[in-house]
Amino acid sequence: MSSVRLHVKIKRVCARKRPRDALKAHLTPVRGGGGGSAPCAPCSSIMAESAAVEFCSDSEDLFGDYDSILEDSSILARLDDAEQRERLQSEQLQGFRTPPPSTDAMSCSAAPLSDELEDLPPSQLQFQEQIQDQAKRSRLQVAKATPTPPGGAAKIGEPEGAKRRGGVRRSIAEQLKEAMLGNAAAPAAASRSEALKEAVISREISEAMEAISAEAADLGPFFGLPSKVKELMLRLRGIQRLYDWQETCLNLDCVHQRKNLIYSLPTSGGKTLVAEILILRELLCRRKDCLFILPYISLVQEKVRGLANFGLELDFMVEEYAGSKGRFPPVKRRSRRSLYVATIEKAHSLVNSLIEGGRLEDLGLLVVDELHMLGDGSRGAVIEMTLAKVLFMSKATQIVGMSATLGNIRDLQTFLGAENYTNDFRPVQLKEYVKLNDTIYEVDPKGENGFRFSRTLNFKYSSSMQKMDPDHVIALVTEVIPLHSCLVFCPTKKNCENVAGMICKYLKEQFLQHREEEKAALLRELKDSGNGSMCPVLRRTVPYGVAYHHSGLTSEERKLIEEAYSGGVLCLLTCTSTLAAGINLPARRVILRSPYVGVDFLKRSQYKQMVGRAGRAGIDTIGESVLILQEKDRKLVGELVCAPMENCYSNLMQDEGRAVLSLILSLIGLNVASSLQQLDAFLRRTLLFVQQQQLCADRSLQEVVRQSVHILKEKELIAVTGTDSALQVTRLGRAAYKGSVDLAYCDVLYRDLSKGLEGLLLNSYLHLVYLVTPYELVPQCNPDWMVYFRQFSLLSASEQKMSAAVGVPESFVARKAAGQTVKKNPDLVAVKRMYLALVLFSLLKETNVWSVAERFQLSRGFVQTLLSSASAFCSCVLHFTEELEELWPFKALLTELTRRLSYCVTAELIPLMEVAGVLEFRAKQLYAAGYKTLSHLANADPAVLCRTIQNLYKKQALLMVASAKMLLNEKAAALQEEVDDLLTLPADLPPQRLQPKAADF
Repeated sequence: MSSVRLHVKIKRVCARKRPRDALKAHLTPVRGGGGGSAPCAPCSSIMAESAAVEFCSDSEDLFGDYDSILEDSSILARLDDAEQRERLQSEQLQGFRTPPPSTDAMSCSAAPLSDELEDLPPSQLQFQEQIQDQAKRSRLQVAKATPTPPGGAAKIGEPEGAKRRGGVRRSIAEQLKEAMLGNAAAPAAASRSEALKEAVISREISEAMEAISAEAADLGPFFGLPSKVKELMLRLRGIQRLYDWQETCLNLDCVHQRKNLIYSLPTSGGKTLVAEILILRELLCRRKDCLFILPYISLVQEKVRGLANFGLELDFMVEEYAGSKGRFPPVKRRSRRSLYVATIEKAHSLVNSLIEGGRLEDLGLLVVDELHMLGDGSRGAVIEMTLAKVLFMSKATQIVGMSATLGNIRDLQTFLGAENYTNDFRPVQLKEYVKLNDTIYEVDPKGENGFRFSRTLNFKYSSSMQKMDPDHVIALVTEVIPLHSCLVFCPTKKNCENVAGMICKYLKEQFLQHREEEKAALLRELKDSGNGSMCPVLRRTVPYGVAYHHSGLTSEERKLIEEAYSGGVLCLLTCTSTLAAGINLPARRVILRSPYVGVDFLKRSQYKQMVGRAGRAGIDTIGESVLILQEKDRKLVGELVCAPMENCYSNLMQDEGRAVLSLILSLIGLNVASSLQQLDAFLRRTLLFVQQQQLCADRSLQEVVRQSVHILKEKELIAVTGTDSALQVTRLGRAAYKGSVDLAYCDVLYRDLSKGLEGLLLNSYLHLVYLVTPYELVPQCNPDWMVYFRQFSLLSASEQKMSAAVGVPESFVARKAAGQTVKKNPDLVAVKRMYLALVLFSLLKETNVWSVAERFQLSRGFVQTLLSSASAFCSCVLHFTEELEELWPFKALLTELTRRLSYCVTAELIPLMEVAGVLEFRAKQLYAAGYKTLSHLANADPAVLCRTIQNLYKKQALLMVASAKMLLNEKAAALQEEVDDLLTLPADLPPQRLQPKAADF
């Protein structure tokens, strides 16, 4: 029967008695004369039957005329036959009234029943013995009894009390059924250990069934996902169908087999949607957590907002890990899965935390956007460390990388053990041009010098206009604006502002009338976001639909400008190259003002990223890029536009191997490796090992490992312990890698914190702010000594004393402000850190970026960068101090300071600022409208919000409410998990045994 597929069909019917004839199986004896049995039908014919077996319902008589779910009634039938023969023998014995039989005779008379039941299952042997004993006792009583009235004699073989209500005799089969039902209903007396063992088995069975259900669920109509996902894609994203390449990619064999994958396409080709579908499949079908790594905080926040609605509808969590946000270790959820959306640095810390907690196997999928950033300095080294740890520690985690086309993609494939999918698809055709003087050439790799003549510009320039705009930028932009959008990439931030102002100077009056009311509203919002202050360049350019975009803007300004450009209120942005790698803001035409970024000539990857912004899917049918060049750059530009993509190389050995030091320290601290041999084995899983011939030609990786271990020993970050010379991190080393502190600064930070404890100033934030001012921003600081002295004079006596204690006395600042020479210069690092600390201290007191920037003669963009860097570094210092017992006072102090620096607003606005994408200006609007808490915003009606909050679009309102709901659910789920942990019986609970009393002895 094991070789036959049994078709099972559940049928709910009423309880009834079924005739045995209809349920005979091939094992059922056929009654005949003398109790013989006819040969059964061949088993093969029985097994070939295709009719489904019908099982009884829960309320039905499970033993009605047969005793097996396989319809095998042989046991009960044989019991009936044996019982009938026993009754006949007893009646004959009574009828002849023979003398009492001997013991041998009774044994002989009982033999037929025993013979018939000799092959009973073991579970019924005890019942058989009881029946035989009762039969023996009955015969003895019959032999000695006096005559009884007719009908009053008890039947031989019937146990005592074996009568139904109403005097109807119960058969042995009925007694057997009663006994079996009683055994099933009776509680078994089991020991505590057996009960625990049974509970463990039950839980394992339950988990196995859930796994089977999860696998079975991976059969949805939308690329393995339920139809609801397709509906959400249409409702939330407006996506009706996927591009052909996306369908091909999602149906690759390596995707179905969960192998690692690298796929590369041009910018705006729709790479992210494929990653999101893969993430949803992992979350919903395999019930595993996912990690999505993005390069910038703004991209993380945008993705968190965009996926919040999917999380709410499909019941998974979307958690933000960027800046100072993120919980370490992450909450371990029982019922829901989590999608971690993280920046590069936060993703590395998250993976470390999962390894330390033994939870890396919970991570089913890791997606890396912009995988080619592996070759981007120190951030590329962090990506490589993260991926190498996952590859080495978890065989169950799939890695998917999205990348631009690379020259050495095979190196990345070897590193990740990945398949590669490449396509040159773009939803909108891109045409690339270059402009030399007043002539435009189309890029043609097959043409002479890579160019082919296209057309000549026909735009009448006056002499003054020609002098102001020798590159004919105005002619190029006015061909597309205001009906279409345009981006102008400039080499510097100052050039962005100058070009925006120059263009507006020569635009016609009709540009002022285009969407005039919306531009006026944008100006009001920009002014309100600066607490009454506004950039004079934006005040002049926004009425024409023109603005600039670079890191010198505040977060509020950038957000408002991006939203206005996406909505068509602004038609032209002058920007730096950072916009190409950040928020997705496509345009009909992209103009590259120069083939330089700063003083460096463009790289092929940078050029492709910029021109890739041309072409808006669903809006334009074509996209254009124009690179303005001078005659001296013609040859270099020809090589640029026709050259293959650059190669991507490991950065672990950059800056004298600082990344390798950090990697080895974390490997030892996480117990991934404890010997030189294990460290060598790990480094064989890195991109550095794949490219060692190009990067480590002068020495082997073994030498790199040994030298790095030696340096870490000298820094007292690791030590050798035990007879086996195992490597182990010191307390300082553990604090360094847990806090993600740069090893170049960890000993300095420890010294500053220890010294700070000797006279910690607690009547203001200044001392704490100084301790968390980022070291890496010190080189960018050039103090204005008059401003420095003026601000220093405003400090209280205790604050000035603290400043002197850290190495910045008032006398030194006064002499520098007066222009006098100082014979004994203090530590300039401390002096510059104190200047930056004064900037942060002023921000905490008044929270106005504009006024603080003006007071310290700094750009508002730099002030905000300083603030965000300080909040992230404060979070790192907090984790650093948690690992060092002697620094325990900082734990409580830095927790609140991190929160204050992260938002830098008044206390009542902080709950609203926690929502992804809500900045200070929007938080003030919400608070003024009565939405004062996270719960208020989570339960708001988006339509009402749009009517209540000025210039709030419906899409923005929907994303805002969804983000608030997700954050509220996340907080509630974290509290519920904590409650469940408190109420869960400990797995290592000692056995609870009662101690015997003395009286018991």
